[in-house]
Amino acid sequence: MRHRDFRIRQLRRIYNKAEDKFSFNICYETHTKITPRSLVVAEAFGLGIDEAQRFKVLDAELKIGPQDIVYITGDSGSGKSVLLRAIRADLGDEAVDLSEVVVDVEKPLIETVGATVEEGLELLSKVGLNDAFLFLRTYSQLSDGQKYRYRIAKLIESGKQWWLMDEFAACLDRDTAKIIAYNLQKIARQQGKAVIAATTHSDLQEDLKPSVLVRKRFGEEIKIDYYPNTPAIECSLIREMTIEAGTKEDWQKLSGFHYRGHKVAVPRKIFRLVRKNELCGVIVYSYPPPACYGRRLVLPRMPIQELNKKLSIINRVVIHPKYRTIGLGAKLIHDTLPMAGTPYVELIAVMAKYSPFAEKAGMRKIAQQQAVKSITTVSKALSELGFDLQLLGSECYVQAKLQSLSLGQVSELKEAFVKNTHPRFKKEFAVSRHQPFGNTSEYARCIRDAGFIKVAKLVKLTAMLIQTKVYLFWDTSNAV
Repeated sequence: MRHRDFRIRQLRRIYNKAEDKFSFNICYETHTKITPRSLVVAEAFGLGIDEAQRFKVLDAELKIGPQDIVYITGDSGSGKSVLLRAIRADLGDEAVDLSEVVVDVEKPLIETVGATVEEGLELLSKVGLNDAFLFLRTYSQLSDGQKYRYRIAKLIESGKQWWLMDEFAACLDRDTAKIIAYNLQKIARQQGKAVIAATTHSDLQEDLKPSVLVRKRFGEEIKIDYYPNTPAIECSLIREMTIEAGTKEDWQKLSGFHYRGHKVAVPRKIFRLVRKNELCGVIVYSYPPPACYGRRLVLPRMPIQELNKKLSIINRVVIHPKYRTIGLGAKLIHDTLPMAGTPYVELIAVMAKYSPFAEKAGMRKIAQQQAVKSITTVSKALSELGFDLQLLGSECYVQAKLQSLSLGQVSELKEAFVKNTHPRFKKEFAVSRHQPFGNTSEYARCIRDAGFIKVAKLVKLTAMLIQTKVYLFWDTSNAV
């Protein structure tokens, strides 16, 4: 009797309007093909043919609402997958299964999700693929955990009411599985969707926070518990993390995961987020630039010496990719703002357009800058020399383009930079910590003497300065 196949005898869905629940009256059984050898076994043990062919596996009522989080767990082979497939078949076009997600393995992720770039960035950020480098990778270049997150992004994009997943996060390490479970329930509840996830692993209850928990064992044994449909407050892994004073070496360890340059100005303070002996995140506070867009909306003009005493800028925030999307960026900012050592803190961030992590940490969104107006002369010069402004962030592209220019064209480009004394450009040629943003006459001389590598760095800085950025502000009076 080796050829066993589950057969659904009854799956009847009844909608209870008062409870806004579907009641699945389920009765399913195994059906065994009778072979010559199985007949011998049946005869040897005194089994009737009908008994040998069929035995009941489940007879139960399962109440599920269209916004429930359902966690089906139990031993391998106990019938979880059969139950999930039966529900999937009954839901029809209302549902989508993770295994049904169609993946384009050759195109960059940003080309395969969302109707627009902004929508794609938002979807990928929701599932933890919020790294500028990841946006440009293909599915085949992702790790198993990243692939799983991407497929969830496609579930979200489908617009279906019911999201079904068999062997949920079974192939992932348990830390990653908990992070994905936490994010899945958070997103589903925010969007008013239902999740039905089945797995042999029983360690996800705290992070998935199911409203319906189904424990399926062999035979007819099943236990169904119902809970309030409330989200998990935080991922369980956060309880194992602490924030402490860090060093520049901590930043360097995680700097490769940041989309901006690895070099940071003289840091004022650095804090790190650790879990046991594992470095999970770093935040770097630095001295502020002399001027920036949005500051005048919250602070009066003041000498640079006074500005340095009263204001810090969050220079970098980086979270290890493994731990993204569980709120650690907001936690790092929120918990360290009072320890920055100044009454005011500012942050200028591109990702703040797509993720309100700084606002969740208690900072106020003051303004959104489309581009630095003073940079238009440089960007115009680059366009006239044939540069594609969308590719200025690519070091290989910029260097290849510079090599193709004549000496006269290179000189023309350098003069465009000489005429633009933006503090961020001048900072590249500062030689003293007492003048972190350089000297104007020295800046002009250095530009004219600069080689291709330095000019390429300035071009990449131009790419950063023409981005849309958000200016955020915090002071001790609005600390929470």
